[in-house]
Amino acid sequence: MANLIPVTDPADERISAFRDIRERDVVGRQNRFVIEGKVVLRVAVTQSRYALDSLLILENKRAGMSELLERVPNEVPIYTASSVVFDAIAGFHVHRGIMCLCKKQAPETAEDILGRLPRTAVVLVLSGISNHDNMGGIFRNAAAFEAGAILLDRQCCDPLYRKAIRVSVGAALTVPFARIDAPLAAVRQLTALGFEAFAMTPNGEETIETASLLPRTAFIFGSEGDGLSGEVLEKSRTLRIAMSKQFDSLNVAATSAIALHRYWSAFGGS
Repeated sequence: MANLIPVTDPADERISAFRDIRERDVVGRQNRFVIEGKVVLRVAVTQSRYALDSLLILENKRAGMSELLERVPNEVPIYTASSVVFDAIAGFHVHRGIMCLCKKQAPETAEDILGRLPRTAVVLVLSGISNHDNMGGIFRNAAAFEAGAILLDRQCCDPLYRKAIRVSVGAALTVPFARIDAPLAAVRQLTALGFEAFAMTPNGEETIETASLLPRTAFIFGSEGDGLSGEVLEKSRTLRIAMSKQFDSLNVAATSAIALHRYWSAFGGS
């Protein structure tokens, strides 16, 4: 690992993009984003759609990560630091002791992604999902059940935000996604490509357990507060999840898991 570079000064300009992580989460890093932890780094090294830019790891983590670090391209610098220096760089205590900068790529369009999907595919459409835990959970579920793509409207939070990636266990680095202007336009686009659109809502006319899904299926999810617009519900088949009458809904990430598992059971799983 000739690319190992010790860092002893938190002010070292070579690691400036890692400095004050939380503040830079807001102001940005010139088309780069941060991932954390060994599990997510393994995804970044072996499966990610995004190129590595640089790594920062604790000195005492290096020995236990030698096999993984050997897979990092030689041109990618791996900075090592003591816990004192590491925390001073980050601006808080990072107990995982592993951070990596990745390079964003030119965003794909919905047309790009949908155009290369096979005849049997499931797509998620998200509207107003602003919570990073929910976003990360949805991406994790999408990877687990091999969703072909996720389409996000402009009100959705960034799947490449540090916490969303962490909650997704790296799935945000592997599942294709694209921004859309509005869910209704996405429904029309998907319908034209042979997808059946199913809007998930507590007041759905059918239950997910009994609905007849098609090989090309799109599930649409709204925010837990406002839900989906009347226009989207009108243009879609509406589905609900049967549950206790004492409670009316589930967390949106949990809902996505149930819907995806239902599709997986019909067309993907064994």
